[in-house]
Amino acid sequence: MSEPTTTAEARRRVTELVRRARICMLTTVALDGRQVSRPMALQEADFDGDLWFFTYADSAKARQLRVNPEVNVAFADQRHGAWVSVSGTAQEAYDRARAERLWHPLLATWFPDGPDTAGLTLIRVHASSAEYWDSPGGAVVNLLGLARAAVTGRTPAPGENREVSY
Repeated sequence: MSEPTTTAEARRRVTELVRRARICMLTTVALDGRQVSRPMALQEADFDGDLWFFTYADSAKARQLRVNPEVNVAFADQRHGAWVSVSGTAQEAYDRARAERLWHPLLATWFPDGPDTAGLTLIRVHASSAEYWDSPGGAVVNLLGLARAAVTGRTPAPGENREVSY
């Protein structure tokens, strides 16, 4: 894959990679200063600079965001050899209409009454930057490249790496 020539192309690539991965690790800063990560399911895959997640308003992550809104959201798509790291600020942004639009039946596992679940809120992460690593050809090609590098002593081709500001 060739290096994107414009910021718009790089942003489109971030959107594609985030859309494919869907599951991520949301990292917040705990009240004692430690970084804390937990898996989250992305609710809106049309990444325009904002990522949306469901949670409970009284959860540790929601409390942490009220004190320190700086977060990182990391996506890994090992099957295709792609990774995305999104840095930004997060806030609670509950909107009933948005909750209904983003709702997926699988969320009922955690939120049994759907959008009517008591204490339900949304987290909106507004990206300030994103960085991605995209290996051409996916996992099999990467493994072959690593094997070739081990035999020849040459560094494997790194694939595409790009940082984008929002």
